[in-house]
Amino acid sequence: MKNLLFGTIFTMAMMPAFAESPYLSRVYDYKPAPGQFINELPEYEEGDTHEKMLEKVAENLCGEERPGMISLGGFGGYVVVGFDHPVVNVSGEYDFKLFGNAFSAESAAKGGSCEPGAVMVSVDTNGNGLPDDEWWELAGSEYAKDSTKHGFEITYYKPENGHTADPDPSNSAITDRKYVRWTSNYADEAEGYIQKGTVHTKPYSPPGIPADQRTFTGTRIANNAELMNGTYFLSFMDYGYVDNRPNNTDPGFNIDWAVDADGNAVNLTHIDFIKVYTAVNQQCGWIGETSTELCGGLDLHPEASVAMTRNDADGLRVAMRGNEAAITVASDCEAAIYAASGMMVKNLSLNAGQNLVPLKELPSGVYIVKTSHSAVKFLK
Repeated sequence: MKNLLFGTIFTMAMMPAFAESPYLSRVYDYKPAPGQFINELPEYEEGDTHEKMLEKVAENLCGEERPGMISLGGFGGYVVVGFDHPVVNVSGEYDFKLFGNAFSAESAAKGGSCEPGAVMVSVDTNGNGLPDDEWWELAGSEYAKDSTKHGFEITYYKPENGHTADPDPSNSAITDRKYVRWTSNYADEAEGYIQKGTVHTKPYSPPGIPADQRTFTGTRIANNAELMNGTYFLSFMDYGYVDNRPNNTDPGFNIDWAVDADGNAVNLTHIDFIKVYTAVNQQCGWIGETSTELCGGLDLHPEASVAMTRNDADGLRVAMRGNEAAITVASDCEAAIYAASGMMVKNLSLNAGQNLVPLKELPSGVYIVKTSHSAVKFLK
């Protein structure tokens, strides 16, 4: 049995020990919320399709540390990006950085300009190269605070044709106090508006929206703006947000911060996809809405690797997540886990799709998952 298992019926792939690039290389989706920089960062030109806008986003985010800048608009607006390799979770270290345009102000003790964006991560569990698997949020410093609203849902409505502007009589910089209306699922924040200012004249709504409204959902953290002597100062968060602190002082993100929808910690060996979305719903007078800007990203240890296995004949795939094995099969089947010695250590009844199998009781080492006609090796 041992010779058979280490013979020809399994394949093993090691995630690349040397990545092609330490920088972001792919943009999978871009759905900004309304905002003053939408249609400007990146620039929308008449006739641009969604695919063309993705190309422009990639030009501003990929291939270099900070090649350009994009804006995500108001709360919930997002972009989904990735590297040309999985980002490995190295224990006890920050794993990747995402760059913004936050800066400090000498006159503000705790900040200057901070437009925080929340980060979510995903693993390509089904192996199709697309970000259509489960997402987990990286719990930043504000995640568990009483002021944070989880499952915050906001819907933006495009201004109607013939919309009449409602200027602010007390502030000439605001040309329309009721430009883009929004509603939310929280009673204490039921509705409001993204105001329009004098500086940015292009429409604030993203182009190509098939309907007259767009809905976003996420974790909404408390407002961070304070008006001081006529100027707005936006305080820094302690950690865990994009566009939060100056790039040279922000250490980055730790995959160990990942939590599920209930706030429970999730153990991930690596990630394949990253989603960034604006995490505040805030209007700052003449400065406008708070909108996260993203300028690029960096894998902090691109030389790291993590073992994964796959048998393409029947879709059998194994990936370790902490003390759980994520075992994917194409159809329901019986299986077993063997130690490297050939001794069976666990019987399994697998369902089609992904199966999370706890392996906390097993010591670290090499193991094999075997079905009736194939097997793969993995490392715990």
